[in-house]
Amino acid sequence: MAVTTDILRTYRAPRQVVSELLSVGKREDRTFVFLMLGLVLVFVAQLPKLSRMAFEQDIEFGILVANSVMGILIIWPLALYLVAAVMFWITKARGRGLEHYEVRLALFWAFLAAAPVGLLHGLTVAFVGAGVQANLVGAIWFCALLIFTARGLQAGGAGR
Repeated sequence: MAVTTDILRTYRAPRQVVSELLSVGKREDRTFVFLMLGLVLVFVAQLPKLSRMAFEQDIEFGILVANSVMGILIIWPLALYLVAAVMFWITKARGRGLEHYEVRLALFWAFLAAAPVGLLHGLTVAFVGAGVQANLVGAIWFCALLIFTARGLQAGGAGR
């Protein structure tokens, strides 16, 4: 299925979507693309906020964008691979028997599937500013990421 259709389905049945992604077999290229697509969406979500910051604080927009590219598209992938490794060791210590690939796929897919809420968060920060509304949307984004990851991890061990 199309990635956009799978993202929409993830909001209804995250475990089923991850199971289907796992049934394709180990496709490391696919997990990396999921991660990068999610990060690109998060980067796009930051652009309205960066524009507002550039206007309010009289900072050059290009500098803010360059810093955002460096952080989101270079540092975040490394950090998320580290998070996946830590999650793998935690699940291994708990006796779940998940493979490292299953953990990475669950995390990276959850990140991509939750990215639309991240886009909403970026717009909220840009139009309303930092405050209760932005914090609420950020909390919803974080909860979606946690729920999708947890359900994806459940799908990883279900095949055995």
